[in-house]
Amino acid sequence: MSWIDIGPVTDIPLRGARKVKTPLGCVAIFRTDTAEVFAVTDSCPHKGGPLSEGIVHGTSVTCPLHNWVFDLNTGQAKGEDGSIATFPVRIEAGRVLIDDALFAAQSAA
Repeated sequence: MSWIDIGPVTDIPLRGARKVKTPLGCVAIFRTDTAEVFAVTDSCPHKGGPLSEGIVHGTSVTCPLHNWVFDLNTGQAKGEDGSIATFPVRIEAGRVLIDDALFAAQSAA
């Protein structure tokens, strides 16, 4: 697995998010109140709400449109039938790194 540096972890506020555009679509990078970092699809499967604008609480995010709650570890909606994709992310030397597979060109079938 290769990693791409997307910036300093301090650019993401505690209990906040940063949106990153990738060839596979937008990804929301969340930072919890304990400074854990998670990467998930930025779009809620229910109504397409921008999860990067949602409320972060613990290791969950609440969609700003219809209050669906997603576990940032698993991507599973709590109490709903739905989920979002999660992606490998880590912090190294104060920088947020994300798996470069998100940035690989996709071939047309």
